[in-house]
Amino acid sequence: MFRTASAARRAVLNRRVPRQYPFSTSGRDVPTQAELLDDLSSRGFISQVTKSEQLQNFLRDQSRVVYSGIDPTATSLHVGHILPMMCLVHFQIRGHQVISLIGGATSLIGDPSGRSTERPLMEEALVQDNMMKLTASVQRFFERAHGYAEKRTPLLGTTHPPPRVMNNIDWFRGLGVLEFLRVAGTAARVNTMVARESVQSRLNTQQGISFAEFSYQLLQAYDFLALYEKAGCTIQVGGSDQWGNIIAGLELIGRANEPQDSAADGRDRAYGITTPLLTTASGAKFGKSAGNAVWLNEQLTSVYDFYQFFMKTNDEDVGRYLKMFTLLPLEHIEQVLEDHKKRPEERIAQKLLADEVTELVHTAQGVKHATAITKVLFDTDVSTVNAEEVLDALADDPRLFFIPADEMYGTTVLKLAVNHNITKSTSAAKSLVSMRGLYLNGRAVEANAKVHPEDLIDGRLVIVRAGKDKHAVFAIQT
Repeated sequence: MFRTASAARRAVLNRRVPRQYPFSTSGRDVPTQAELLDDLSSRGFISQVTKSEQLQNFLRDQSRVVYSGIDPTATSLHVGHILPMMCLVHFQIRGHQVISLIGGATSLIGDPSGRSTERPLMEEALVQDNMMKLTASVQRFFERAHGYAEKRTPLLGTTHPPPRVMNNIDWFRGLGVLEFLRVAGTAARVNTMVARESVQSRLNTQQGISFAEFSYQLLQAYDFLALYEKAGCTIQVGGSDQWGNIIAGLELIGRANEPQDSAADGRDRAYGITTPLLTTASGAKFGKSAGNAVWLNEQLTSVYDFYQFFMKTNDEDVGRYLKMFTLLPLEHIEQVLEDHKKRPEERIAQKLLADEVTELVHTAQGVKHATAITKVLFDTDVSTVNAEEVLDALADDPRLFFIPADEMYGTTVLKLAVNHNITKSTSAAKSLVSMRGLYLNGRAVEANAKVHPEDLIDGRLVIVRAGKDKHAVFAIQT
């Protein structure tokens, strides 16, 4: 895709992105690096990799710098991000420097990869707001992942540099069109760009592809080059739909830094890894619950709902997810799966998955809250339920309602369910009652049933359930 870089272009490149290393990438003794790719492959992380044997040796020599990009299309990470983020975690626990690159500039254009239509252009103010919040989300993930990793696996290597969160607006802001074309544009071959799968799939549609989206691969290639020059980054990780963009970056790095010795291959300087696009056994895109994204921010998706998302994993998927989303030893995972096959009704593997991923994202305290809520909402025996623990676990949860005493005692359970959207309508609530599917503290109720003082748990709250999994906790307002 890229022709040999001229001296003039190299001069432009060096002026725009001067080589400066804010952290050391040499001199560290990093053991067992050769096993990193094997471990990633065994856990299902690798879809494609460039020059795998050379990369094995490259990782064995010393600590490296690896990056993965994230578009700021939202204010938080969601569960679909866990796969590439966990790939970075595997690098970090072995002593490598990892970088999460926020696409503050490229998100203003939109990546055509995996899209049948053009992405709507985002307002710059919205991108700025998303960038700030997403940066905090990424930092929080890595901070909690490090604490999780310390409990699950010995951290390899002598040092573990903290992850860096960078933004490509830093080098695209102020970069003129002529300057960009001298660095990346003069090296690019249009026929190769047109041949990319992401472009071909759009050319075959009625809408086609805009020049802005067509140019996206050059922008991402420049990202890799900028990180190579500014931060010594030599490995990019991305989804399998990013393969063409990663190759474009590798070729630009190779051509723009072509060695004087023509016998050497300049493109051996950097490498690319793609992770699979994760789907469920049914073919559905991973990360959606009833059509809605499952966020890593507890203000957007409660810890309980996050926990339940993984508890509901199909038997066909749970083994893959345990390998990808946890740091448990593979031998332990295989043993759990064997136990699960013998007693699938106990959902041993799903509970382990939910416990592990919730601790990874929301810490051990999050697991405690989620399991406490699960026990409260699903156990029919409420004799051991502690009201204070319930209120603490459900703090900020949309299933917790504080209501006046007169509403608590003066309204039927059926009407409470309707008024607080536990059931869709009065007729739906009556239908549930007729099928003995509306419950107060685990007991089926009649249409005229009301809450009495003796029903309150610790004199403070009651639990209402509609059907199998619609719940609410009503506490007396003080």
